[in-house]
Amino acid sequence: MMAAIDKTEYETHVFVAGGRIRCLRCTASSTRTKMQCGRPALKSSRTQKCQFHGGRPHSAELLRRISEANVLHGDATKAAKQQYRHDSALIRELEDAMRVLEVGEGPRLRGRKPMGYKPVLTQEDVVRMIQERLLHTV
Repeated sequence: MMAAIDKTEYETHVFVAGGRIRCLRCTASSTRTKMQCGRPALKSSRTQKCQFHGGRPHSAELLRRISEANVLHGDATKAAKQQYRHDSALIRELEDAMRVLEVGEGPRLRGRKPMGYKPVLTQEDVVRMIQERLLHTV
């Protein structure tokens, strides 16, 4: 039977090159085995991680280039995602408004609420929603 490994105890150093070089050890641990990564940490890492666990620092320019290289089509752009969030929140609020005004019937949408969603529970909330969402988007 395996002994329980306390994940708060990290080995701070690892020996490489046949034990001739002593390096700081990566502090990342496996979620499956709970064992610490055995690779040396990068010297440039502020969090003492290896290159596979997020040790390489990225400049703003490099992050921008990576983001541009990973766009395959226009469906996943930041503007498209923002529009999708706005539309999802509007659909949820319209569903709430229909429930308050007793216009529709049937099951409600399942799942978590989208970002930007404000619950519509009273008729005053319906008026607020119309003023905020529908009149100001024109």
